Amino acid sequence: MNAAQPPALLSMAPLLFMLVIFYFLLIRPQQKQATEHKKMLEALKKGDRVLTSGGLFGTVVALRGPELEIKIADNVKVLIARSAVTALANTAELASAQHQQES
Repeated sequence: MNAAQPPALLSMAPLLFMLVIFYFLLIRPQQKQATEHKKMLEALKKGDRVLTSGGLFGTVVALRGPELEIKIADNVKVLIARSAVTALANTAELASAQHQQES
């Protein structure tokens, strides 16, 4: 006697379901965040307040292709990679965090 085997597609259904869940919970949000970050980096302009990956707040003074010159204090300007900018500090949340650090 042969035991009835379920169809191959039916046995792969849980695996396919898990792949779809991973896509919508992990991969898709990460891709959206990466595209938003890329758009933010492309839209940087002189005078924007930025937060770097090193935790420095600064104001964009000059744009030089893949590099930015930012002013982090009076008479202190640094040259950083554009990719080192993690967020705009023009938002109220980041600006308030900076003011708390200065106090």
